[in-house]
Amino acid sequence: MSAMSTLLQVNQQTILSEDLLPLLNRYQLLEPLLREILIDQAIASLRDNAGETNSHWDGEAERTHKLQTFKQQKWQHRLPTYFLERSAQLDRVVYSMIRVQDPGIADELYFRIQENEQTFAELAAQYSQGPEAETHGLIGPVELGSYHPQFAHVLAMAPCNELMPPLQLDNWFVILRVEKRIPAQLDDVMSQRLLNELFEQWLQQEVTQVLSRSPNPQVAA
Repeated sequence: MSAMSTLLQVNQQTILSEDLLPLLNRYQLLEPLLREILIDQAIASLRDNAGETNSHWDGEAERTHKLQTFKQQKWQHRLPTYFLERSAQLDRVVYSMIRVQDPGIADELYFRIQENEQTFAELAAQYSQGPEAETHGLIGPVELGSYHPQFAHVLAMAPCNELMPPLQLDNWFVILRVEKRIPAQLDDVMSQRLLNELFEQWLQQEVTQVLSRSPNPQVAA
């Protein structure tokens, strides 16, 4: 064993240079390392004018600013189109829900609300078998994209303030009333979120490409 091949000594364990990639892969550290290397490569050619005028910035602050500049230069022009593509998932909704497992009870509760015998909130608190009972059936605002597509479609298409007949979803019978829809807005917060999404998609593709070209089958897997 040559001294040149010894990379690290950990107690009684000698880490050789050829052990590094398998160890990074075993401990799931290879992908995070690749991400940081790819980020450094992407921002290497960027000048940080703000950093030049803020000499007190440390290296990490300068790197963060360069990364933000990279995101804006690469994807800012795509935001309006990408926002339209994502808006159906980004819109939020406030709704009331009662869910029970007995279809007969669901029908009975539906008619009680429809005939104004009791309020939705009263019946949800008393009968709903999910955590929404604690909020008298009221849920939201919640992004539609956070739900299963089938349920999201129901919430997106239901008329506001109109009681829906019991609907079976999996093992539940659900009574719904959409209270309010809140369309997504392409404001500063949303723009930053979408920039981050596009960046993450790009970065994951770059990592995948690097791993697929790896000469080590274990690492590539």
